Amino acid sequence: MKSPKYHLYLTEKEHHLLIQALIDLKNKLLNDGRYTDAVDEVIIKVLKNTKKKIRTS
Repeated sequence: MKSPKYHLYLTEKEHHLLIQALIDLKNKLLNDGRYTDAVDEVIIKVLKNTKKKIRTS
């Protein structure tokens, strides 16, 4: 059974804050000597995301 997909609709500012938070988390994990594989995957997914304009009513 497939897991459900979720979509996030973020403003430009929210997108920037999300990337900064993920980078900060990755740096903290590196300083603690822990693995960063999961965070790396999320960062790549967020950066590969295409920007789509949606209409709100």
